[in-house]
Amino acid sequence: MSQHRQGGIDLRELDARTGTSYPDHYRENVMARSKRALGDAFGLSRYGVNLVDLPPGTWSAQRHWHTHEDEFIYVISGQLTLVSDAGEQILTPGMVAGFPAGDSNGHHLINKSDETASYLEIGDRNSQDEVFYPDIDLLYKVNDDGEKEFTNRDGVPY
Repeated sequence: MSQHRQGGIDLRELDARTGTSYPDHYRENVMARSKRALGDAFGLSRYGVNLVDLPPGTWSAQRHWHTHEDEFIYVISGQLTLVSDAGEQILTPGMVAGFPAGDSNGHHLINKSDETASYLEIGDRNSQDEVFYPDIDLLYKVNDDGEKEFTNRDGVPY
């Protein structure tokens, strides 16, 4: 029997993971972020789907861009501020945004409102992907041993 769910599910059945795996000094603005791994519940291996909740004042991530992964978001509820190289844009329910792999336009979402905002985050799962964080000294990649790690821009692990 499969370990993955079949058919429809109630989102409340899925555990939410809160916080981030960033090095300690880059965590504060992201710590209240909560994600439910919807794709994992069904055993999806080629792309991921997360339901993300951002309480007021919380960031989706440090501003970043991916070398080999496309990202797509769909706002379900609340109001989010998309921050990118182009500046800031307000996103409201029903709005979408996409970020192609290899485009060095760093981006993230910030909940500057007084209510929790929710969105779907969809991206492919490319093992060659590296993530660059243009505002801070951080890089995320798979090392020579096949393990995921954060390093500084010079390659020194955190």
